[in-house]
Amino acid sequence: MAGTIPAINPAVTSTVTAATNPAVSTTGADRETLAANFTAFLKLLTTQLKNQNPLDPLDTNQFTQQLVQFAQVEQQLKSNDQLSTLVALQKTAQSTAALDFVGQTVAVDGKAAKLENGSATWNLQAPKPAIATVTITSPTGQTAYSGTFSLNAGSQPFVWDGRDASGLQWPPGVYTLAVSAKDANNQPVTVPVQIEGTVDAVDLTQNPPVLSIAGQDYALDKVKRVVRRN
Repeated sequence: MAGTIPAINPAVTSTVTAATNPAVSTTGADRETLAANFTAFLKLLTTQLKNQNPLDPLDTNQFTQQLVQFAQVEQQLKSNDQLSTLVALQKTAQSTAALDFVGQTVAVDGKAAKLENGSATWNLQAPKPAIATVTITSPTGQTAYSGTFSLNAGSQPFVWDGRDASGLQWPPGVYTLAVSAKDANNQPVTVPVQIEGTVDAVDLTQNPPVLSIAGQDYALDKVKRVVRRN
């Protein structure tokens, strides 16, 4: 007569449930439980097989299915750990790359440029010829300049000397440019604006890191090109 089937360890039972039930979480403490009870689960499986009643054998297919599913969960946890390592390495690489921008002159998507030495420069990226109204506002929100110009298709600089229509010189600071353009058919045209500036600092506490240019923060994906200055 076969021996008595041992009682199932509740911890192992919860482990099997977590492995076979997708609704059960497998993170944190559950992750440790899965790893700690894997051997116990195998012992339970073999013990039940050894002690099954010959007249009423246990369903080995079910055991095999649970074992396979349990192994798949273990493999997934290992894959998640490896992915976490790769993500951490990627973040480190981004931080290292961001530090190389300090002191470099870069072009980024942005509308705020610094007026210094009587000059502020933006680059207008017109997709087609258009008539554009350019409005420049001061750090306090006042309109410092407004004018209408013809734009050619492609990239072109817009340089402001810091003076308004009356010739008044505005003080140094960070000024914002806005463009409203229409084509020959009087249809609106979107004109992206870029600025060039020196990267003063990098904030590595942000994810991804951000570059500080003229007092404004820009993510790394806003960088369009690095400009070499002689």
